[in-house]
This record gives sequence, C-alpha cells and structure tokens, in this order.
Amino acid sequence: MLLAIDAGNTNIVFALVEDRLIKARWRIATDPRRTADEYAVWLNQLLMLEGYDRAMIEAVIISTVVPRALHNLQVLASKYFGHEALIAGRAPVEWGIAIDVDEPQSLGADRAVNTIAAHAFHEGDLIVIDFGTATTFDHSDYTGAYKGGIIAPGISLSLDALFSATAKLPRIAIEAPGGNLSVIGRNTVEQMNIGIYWGYIAMIEGLVARMKAEVGRPVKVIATGGLATLFEQHTDVFDAIEPDLTIQGLAIMWENAHIR
Repeated sequence: MLLAIDAGNTNIVFALVEDRLIKARWRIATDPRRTADEYAVWLNQLLMLEGYDRAMIEAVIISTVVPRALHNLQVLASKYFGHEALIAGRAPVEWGIAIDVDEPQSLGADRAVNTIAAHAFHEGDLIVIDFGTATTFDHSDYTGAYKGGIIAPGISLSLDALFSATAKLPRIAIEAPGGNLSVIGRNTVEQMNIGIYWGYIAMIEGLVARMKAEVGRPVKVIATGGLATLFEQHTDVFDAIEPDLTIQGLAIMWENAHIR
C-alpha cells in the first residue's frame, strides 16, 4: 500500500492508495515546524482507527509546495515507515511530461501532478482548475505537455482579505445560494456572499472562455479541490470533477516508477 502525501500551503493531505483506489485520507493544517514525531503520533492513531497498520505501507511519495515542510515529512517516512520517501519531480519519479513554460523549475509540484493525473483520465487539450489556497487554471495540450496557466487568489483568501481590511464587515462562510438566485442583496451578509460566490463564478467562466479562445481547439475543463462541488450547481463550465486529482497523480507517478 502506498502512502501519498500532498503538502499544500493550507493543509497536508495523507492518503492510503492501493491499485489507484484511495482507501483512506486525512488532512492536517500545514505547519513547517511540526516534527516527524508529531506527524507519527497523529497518523498512527488515525491508521489504527481505520484498521490499518504502519507495516502495511510499502512506499511513501510526497508532493509539496512548502519546501520547509519537506524535511520532517522525509524523516517521518524513513523513521516510522522504514522507506525513503520519493519526491515528485525528482528521480526516479520525474514528471515525464514536457513543462513548456519560461521557468519550468518554478512550477508548483501540485500543478504538474494534477496535469499527469488529468491526462491519465481524459484525452485532448485540458484546463485543470484547482480550488486551493490559490485557485489555479492550468492548460495542457493534447500531447500531455504543460503549457501554462493562471494563478488567482483562492476564495478563502478573498474572504479573509475582505474581513481583515474592513472595519465593519463580518467574517462569513462561503455558501451556494439556495432557491433565491438574486444578485441584489438585501443585507450585508447576503451582499458579501453574492459578491464572493457569483463574483467567483464570473471569474471562472470569464477566464476559462479566454483560455479556450486562445487555445483555439476543443478543450475539456477538469475541476479539483474541495470547493469544486460548491460551484458545480450554478455553472456548466466544468466537464468533470476529480476531487482527488493530486493524490491520484502521485499514485500514477509511483506506479510508473515502480514498473520501471
């Protein structure tokens, strides 16, 4: 069984994967100061609660956009699971796709992994939208090559900025509108929710339309990340939703390296 670790700016996701099937997943807030011992205590308890044992883990693979978190995750793998962690993008789990941008080394690991996974499930030109700390829009062509994309503030960042930079606006949780689809709010909270929710949908639809026009070929749009389903009910811009694209990409990369 594979332990796949996706270390993002806000959360780190740990997932058990077997034959590309995700058997269990857990997340913890990203904190580069958290030690391997702390990870081990937390993760070992969760493994036991789900009926798994540390000895069942045959390999560990890590994707991270937080360099300071990597060392302790590597120590976790070697000290508590008895395996040297594979790092996505480094031998023997190189990307295996062309990164056709001006600064390939600056591309976030999660975006490359998402591209790999998306092309394992879908053909042709793709746009992958990942709703994370930042919302990213990534274009890869029909050969699987990464061609570039867009980085926009994530919806939680937008809400935090609105709350922290204003004197009287409250902190709110984003939610999809119910039966009332009016975009003219009748109170402060309603107006904020409309601005964030419908404003975000307008951004998604507008950016995707511009990307498709620039590509000039048929493009399939794949959404991933926890908030993808929040927007699905009020836009038809998504062709598919793949909630666990990064974890699936890590499993594919490990599988390809293992076969070699």
